[in-house]
Amino acid sequence: MGDAHRIGVVGLGVISRAYLDTLVGRSAVRVTAVADLDAARSAAVAAELPGVRALAVEELLSSPDVDTVLNLTTPGAHAAIALGAIGHGKNVYGEKPLAATLADAHAVMAAAARAGVGVGCAPDTVLGTGVQTARAAVAAGRIGRPLFASAVMVTPGHERWHPHPDFYYAEGGGPLLDMGPYYLASLIHLLGPVRAVTGASSRLRAERVIGSGPRTGERIPVEVDSHVSGVLEHVGGTLTTITTSFDGVATTASPIEVHGEAGTLAVPDPNRFDGDVRLFGLGDTRWRTLPPSAGYVDGTRGVGLLDFIAADGQRAPRANGELALHVLETMTALLRSSAEGRRIELTTSARPPAAVPLTAAEEWGGQAAPSPA
Repeated sequence: MGDAHRIGVVGLGVISRAYLDTLVGRSAVRVTAVADLDAARSAAVAAELPGVRALAVEELLSSPDVDTVLNLTTPGAHAAIALGAIGHGKNVYGEKPLAATLADAHAVMAAAARAGVGVGCAPDTVLGTGVQTARAAVAAGRIGRPLFASAVMVTPGHERWHPHPDFYYAEGGGPLLDMGPYYLASLIHLLGPVRAVTGASSRLRAERVIGSGPRTGERIPVEVDSHVSGVLEHVGGTLTTITTSFDGVATTASPIEVHGEAGTLAVPDPNRFDGDVRLFGLGDTRWRTLPPSAGYVDGTRGVGLLDFIAADGQRAPRANGELALHVLETMTALLRSSAEGRRIELTTSARPPAAVPLTAAEEWGGQAAPSPA
């Protein structure tokens, strides 16, 4: 494998622990530095990890001991950190979305192309056995020709559990930009890229009340629509209806359903790596659960970064920037469509990345990186 690939982590909020648990202790990668706007937080994290330095953000972006910057900042900072890393000749892999605006995302991709560095982006949950087994079933013709699909995400809002939920309701936030990447990346894996969208959205209330942590009871403003619905027209002709909401309480709908002329496929929560994939074939009398047939087994946050590093220029990383850019344009086009009251054709596209063969945990976990197959 040669020398371990060196990773610097910027942003040490809630999600960083899951990434660090996945990355630390592997032979193929080495976390060398961490940074956060809160210097005390970065010092505390570094103290837990032997050989890891706590640096200021700018120091980490320019550090010669970092090959790839893992960008776990809030969405509004994604582009600035990515551009800073690229400006120092480093690859960047970030949390979703790729940037808070489509213009910023284009700027990141253009800068990376000029610098000859790679861009990767979450979500990587779509590389687990849930979505990948569903993708394999569609590809094998288990439901016949796909005709239409639905995607549904309903929650009463993240302020109920997140101690600092402000960014969910600020520009660049909202249910679509926050949770939509999981659903849209899955739909592109399953049904291919999107050519046009029509959207509608609403806002339940102008304020939210924080429900946990030191700011419990504090009111925060809602600056974005908190319910977004729309129709996606896929290049292959399939239509998807999508609903993402911070305004509902619960739903019995499957997170994703794909309907074909020979059957219906129920896809598990794309915010998880696993889950049951269920098939109801034409003429069947009950749902059948399909055994896992593809995907990274027991995947955890960060497997997409390991896949990104393992690609090593020999293939396109599966959680790649082009896909993230197309997902972001799909979401921003839905919001534009809602505001302007018209159908919008997309300017980007993205080939679905290579399917993930069934990969046992010991093949990508422990001391080994994912296979580049």
